[in-house]
Amino acid sequence: MDSQNEDYKHLPCKEWTESHVSSWLKDIGVKTQYIQKLNDGEVTGPVLLSLEEKYLRETIGMGSGQIQFLLSKRAGLTKKDLQQHKPLKSSQKHIQKSASGAALTKGSKDEPEKSKNLTENVQPSNENENPDIPSTSSFPLSRYRKFDEDEKDFKYMKHSILPPETGVDKLIVPCHEYKSLENASKLDARRLKIKFASEVIRFACGCMNMRTNGTIHFGVMDKTKTNYKHGEVIGIPIKDKETFVDALDYIENSFLSSHHYDARECIRSPKFIEVTDKESTEQNWVIEVDIVPMVSIVRDKLYRVRIPKFNEKANKTEYDPKTPYQRVGSSTSCITDDDLVSFIQALKDRDLKREQAESNHSQIHSDCKEDLGRKLSLLLTGGKKYMDNTLNYIIVTNKFDEENLKNISFLAHMNILCVFDFDPESKTSGLCQKYQEYHTPNPHFLQDYANDRRLSTTDFVKSLQLFDRKSWIFCNGRTDYFGDENPCDEKSWVRTKKKLLKRAVSVICNEILPKGSFIVVFLLMSEIEQPLVDTFHEFYAEMNGHEDVIIISESVEIHKKWSNLAQASCSLETLEQVSIVGMSMSHVDATVQSIQLSKCESTRCLPVFSKGLCFIKRVDEDNMFSLEIVSADQCDETNLDMMDHDQISELEQYFYRGGKIDWLTLWLADKGKCGEVIQRDAYAETDEIVETLVLRGTSERSVENITIYHHPGSGGSTVARQILWKWRKKVRCAVVKHSHQFSTVCEHATKLREYGEKDKNSCLPVILLLEDYNADYLDDLRQELSNAAATMKISPSTLCFIILSCKRSHEPQRMCKSFPSRTAGVTHKLSDNEKKLFSKKAESLKLKFEKLEFILTFVLMSEGFQESYITDFVQNLLDKIDHSSPQTQLIKFVSLLNSYVQNSFLSVSHCETFLGLGSYIHNVRYQTFESSLSEQAKLIFIHLRDSSTHISAIRIIHPLVAKEILNQLSAKQPQSTIAMDLLQDKALFDHRFGRDDFLKFNRDLFIKRNKKSRGDPEDTLFSPLIEHVCNKEDTDKAIDLLKTAYTCLGQDAFVAQQLARVLYKNKRFSEAQHWAGEAKSRLPHDTFILDTEGQVYKRWFYDLLDALDEGKVKPEAAVEIIDIALKGIKAFRASEKAPKSETVGLNNSYFGEVDVGCQLLKLLKSVDVFSTTEGNTELMRYLLTDYIPETIKKPWSKFHGLLKGLKNSIHNALECICDDLAYFQIDLGEEEEEHDTREPEQIYSPRKWLMRRSAVYAEFFCDVSLNEELGNNNSDVDSAFTRQMKIYKLGGGNAITILSLLSDNKKERAGEKLEELIGLFPANITRQNLDQSELEKFIFCQIGLACAVPGSGKLLTLGELQDLSMRFCRVGKNTAGASAHFLLSLLFWPEDQKIKESSSPRNKVLMSAIDVLHRFCETKARTPRKARLVTHFFLGKAPGLNKIIHRSTIEKLSKGTLSERRLKWLSGEVWTNPSVMQLLKRVEGWTENGNLFVQGTVQGSKIRVIPLYSASLPNGNENVTFYLGFSFHGVVAFDIKILE
Repeated sequence: MDSQNEDYKHLPCKEWTESHVSSWLKDIGVKTQYIQKLNDGEVTGPVLLSLEEKYLRETIGMGSGQIQFLLSKRAGLTKKDLQQHKPLKSSQKHIQKSASGAALTKGSKDEPEKSKNLTENVQPSNENENPDIPSTSSFPLSRYRKFDEDEKDFKYMKHSILPPETGVDKLIVPCHEYKSLENASKLDARRLKIKFASEVIRFACGCMNMRTNGTIHFGVMDKTKTNYKHGEVIGIPIKDKETFVDALDYIENSFLSSHHYDARECIRSPKFIEVTDKESTEQNWVIEVDIVPMVSIVRDKLYRVRIPKFNEKANKTEYDPKTPYQRVGSSTSCITDDDLVSFIQALKDRDLKREQAESNHSQIHSDCKEDLGRKLSLLLTGGKKYMDNTLNYIIVTNKFDEENLKNISFLAHMNILCVFDFDPESKTSGLCQKYQEYHTPNPHFLQDYANDRRLSTTDFVKSLQLFDRKSWIFCNGRTDYFGDENPCDEKSWVRTKKKLLKRAVSVICNEILPKGSFIVVFLLMSEIEQPLVDTFHEFYAEMNGHEDVIIISESVEIHKKWSNLAQASCSLETLEQVSIVGMSMSHVDATVQSIQLSKCESTRCLPVFSKGLCFIKRVDEDNMFSLEIVSADQCDETNLDMMDHDQISELEQYFYRGGKIDWLTLWLADKGKCGEVIQRDAYAETDEIVETLVLRGTSERSVENITIYHHPGSGGSTVARQILWKWRKKVRCAVVKHSHQFSTVCEHATKLREYGEKDKNSCLPVILLLEDYNADYLDDLRQELSNAAATMKISPSTLCFIILSCKRSHEPQRMCKSFPSRTAGVTHKLSDNEKKLFSKKAESLKLKFEKLEFILTFVLMSEGFQESYITDFVQNLLDKIDHSSPQTQLIKFVSLLNSYVQNSFLSVSHCETFLGLGSYIHNVRYQTFESSLSEQAKLIFIHLRDSSTHISAIRIIHPLVAKEILNQLSAKQPQSTIAMDLLQDKALFDHRFGRDDFLKFNRDLFIKRNKKSRGDPEDTLFSPLIEHVCNKEDTDKAIDLLKTAYTCLGQDAFVAQQLARVLYKNKRFSEAQHWAGEAKSRLPHDTFILDTEGQVYKRWFYDLLDALDEGKVKPEAAVEIIDIALKGIKAFRASEKAPKSETVGLNNSYFGEVDVGCQLLKLLKSVDVFSTTEGNTELMRYLLTDYIPETIKKPWSKFHGLLKGLKNSIHNALECICDDLAYFQIDLGEEEEEHDTREPEQIYSPRKWLMRRSAVYAEFFCDVSLNEELGNNNSDVDSAFTRQMKIYKLGGGNAITILSLLSDNKKERAGEKLEELIGLFPANITRQNLDQSELEKFIFCQIGLACAVPGSGKLLTLGELQDLSMRFCRVGKNTAGASAHFLLSLLFWPEDQKIKESSSPRNKVLMSAIDVLHRFCETKARTPRKARLVTHFFLGKAPGLNKIIHRSTIEKLSKGTLSERRLKWLSGEVWTNPSVMQLLKRVEGWTENGNLFVQGTVQGSKIRVIPLYSASLPNGNENVTFYLGFSFHGVVAFDIKILE
């Protein structure tokens, strides 16, 4: 045991045997009975590292005290082990391994002691160090060439160390002697030949007389006093190998003639082993001569030799007297006369021992074969029963032969990330082609991994579709590829592709996969070439060693060559530890499949319309990579025999601790292998909705929505997955993976629906589960699916898709009210029925789990998440922790993130970095992290097992627990301090794995606001954390936090924007202006950032206004205020001119400009020079003419031009807002909501705001007498201006405000307002007495009045309005605007579609108007992605003006909540309403080359119609009918149907 004690202290833990483990356990003080049980259980080092508390308690019987003591000691041992052994690429690491690995010769299994004290023999010497020679710490150990074998590919590394020279040991084990020949190699051929022969013959004679095998090595340092180490491989240059071969001819002159045959038989020919040197191209060699004295040759013989020498004086060869030699220790010496007799007498005994040794060696050699199957299983499982499905595998391989391609089934069920394939023909006749029978690989080249576009890791992974499809990297081009990726030879490959390989490996190991989360498997299937070895070098360097590398080679010869080339990075002994050599691929295939939890099935089952099943191929599933398909036989391929009780309990415990339920848990529950999963009440509600939709036969729409709103952590996701699990055999089910475009999901969902079916109208519907997707994405997907169904000519009454959306909400019951027939709510509060189920379940779980604390989430749910229960639990937990420890700090950070950022987590890799644990090998990675945690931390952290992510992570078990932890910790340490500590932790922010997620969560922590529309309890101005700090702590702390966040998050412009908003809200305007400028410097063209600068000045301006004393204002006092206001207007204008993103509306900053402008008018009105008894006369003269009062001429000198343009600037801004609202209805996405600084009314009710602000603006001007201002007597001008302002004030300023009047629920009231507006126009309208703008407004009022009060006496006829509108055609195309041409399209649309034979100009009006509208639309800024085209009117069946139906009329006919009404528009259900069908007229047209047309008003002409909503065009050219709408884009179509 003492020697074992010494051994384990010098070995890494993963190399310990059972004895080493026992010695360590004894040393740390574990009780003897437990040590013996662990020893009997074959607990080796790797097993020790993976032991769990449950095994120690239930199997070994240890008490809790002993368990905790052992686990804490193991954690310290693991950390120490990593520190000591992780960097061991030094000779000491290899020496320690070789001490147990023995000499790697033919007889190496009999040579366990020859390296016994190797460490001492290669200790570095500090004296006379040669700077050109590497330090000892960098010397790798080398093995010997296999004795008496010709390893043609074997090579030595220069400066590697061979074990010390050895003497006689068991005769079969060869002894070794080194000769450097450092000086002799420089001699001429004759002298070199004699020197070489003398050393060989002396050594051979000694070995033959001792009856021992032996090898003499030339080019290896012997015991000299040079700077080299003993056994160091140096090599010698060789000019002619024949010199050394011919040297053995001296045998005849050196041995007795009767012994010539013996010597020739025993002395093998010289073997020349190449010495590789990375630092030099000079070619050196080691020369080795083996001596094999077979007993049948040497029996009863004593050999004497004459050693040749060169006489320099005589210039000839001379010979020493005949002398017998022997091996003494590690030297060869002569046998003295005194010892000769006894030596001869002992020859018979030596012959007998030699004979026995040869016999025993032959038997051992035949019996001693390595258990390769067990070794392969251990390498892949880490000692577990089956392979870990959470690990990723990287395959590196070359060309497969045809036979081996039959045995690759094991690869099909491996979680392969990518394949580095060096076979250029792999796609057509190699592994890639064969693998396509199981999965669909995604072909790439090394160049694809260069990331030339410098994408973030998340975007880069998404661009390559990693984790969705298997990336197949053709490392040496493809023979079948048409592009520029041809195969090349080794030299060309090194020149053109080696650097790309290096980059690819670096990206995978340093940016995509953390160490310990993947295994690299080298399949050496054909002749080895340098590029394949270079790949090993790169992975070895990036992974910091050989852990998680496996090498499989069927051919021993191929592996030999591989090892010799690969030893430049890794010692040969280490390579052998991770290599499976000589095992046929068929055996590899069977062995690996035997340890895979799932059987390798190439197909799965889907239900079909005829109530049967069809097979879906895995390759077809792979092509639907955006979906996780839940098959009818989901999990049936699982090998249940491989899962023991502990593993099943672990799965169940993970779920009840708060982990997401997986299909395997539900499958095991069905099989009765684990407890039944409780069904919440919402499950029955959702199931009933699904059943109603699926079984009723017909549907109102092709795409239906069901939404499950749930409190965070209440089990909403479980309910949704239970629904899919129940219905998987009746309909087709899939989970939509995150990060895929809705168009891609639609394409794949459509393929899934039609798979294996012949009739597209007779397919089962598909339930698509979307978890925590935002509303924008859901709308886009629903629209895309509806369009797809319409395009395929599927009947609208056929249910095609059910979108099952699972959304977190803090108020699920309120959210359910928006669409009660299609929603279900899951809350923290249990119903009476649920309480009974949970109580019963709790009793059964008590029998399974010793401590219910470890399924805390279930316990909390059983208690209905009572606030007092959570508070007491957290208080008890926090009382037991060390508040100064790093673990507690980690708890604070995770609690902070989980409390404020939905779905946030912290990667285990981040946690390891923070706690200083480093990384671990895959089978002990998480266990080691977990064992380092305190009991309290283990209770509240849950390890996320999300199969969709490659990053292992943790979070607090429940959001309510996280909030309570943060709340109680806040009593001792404010949340601002915790957040600041998080921001200032450099290790966390610099850590590369999971970096994108970590930064996103931190960004959301400081930026993302609460929105009631997203289910939050209230809208907030800032992120909840910032609001908390501002309200509960101190505003300065919030400002400091945002300043630090700005720096830590890479000077994020939007953090600076939030900082500016906090500052201007707290009236620190100068600072706010600085930070708005800082944000602008980062994103100088972002409309939201520029708008924020305007908002700073706006709030500053308002604050200065509020501070003014009531009464008249002096001009000098107004200078600063006017300056601030004009700066605000300037900033808003800069935002208006900025290029817009595809999701941004076009009118954001116009609102700010109007607000500031109107308030500025109010200020000017209060300045004493303008505040007179004459009203606004003086102010209007100043604003509208060249007049400048003397008192303001100088003080306001820099403002006059801007102020005089104020009226027009406000008017233009209002017109721009009107213009945008005429074209689009903008729906802000979640991202835009965070950055938009407008007031709620401007965002959600822009038309109401426009009406109100138009009235305020007009108020200033409508009572002005222009005669007085302009000094003239033109009453016509006066009345026209006054009329315009009065019309503006009443809401008739533009088309949008006029049409907004029709939204009034009381039509009579809308009619009265419109009649009042019409009354302001001249009684006798002519084409001359109104300008074009006024004429447009008049006609809009007429049309509006016709919609509101069709029988009004103020209405003109359709013909009269047509006559008036003809003026728009005569003023020229450049003069008439979009509103005018919109009116023309509306008024001149024919009541029937009969072609007029007359060539009247009126017949061309409609064609021309729509053509101009199309051109206007094309020249207008691009359409925002979230914008919906606004349709203002529809074509009705009635004649005259009554044919024009306003949108509000249709909306009032559609019943339901706002969400329900909106869904009816999106899905097209509104067109099935009988009242709507009775009101509107269907128009006939046709489709042509993907466009929709109707007959024009001139012979041979046609009008293009824009299809909207689900009215997608049918495929091909068809006659169709549809409802016609009128928009500023042109005419649009709804509810397109093929004409029967």
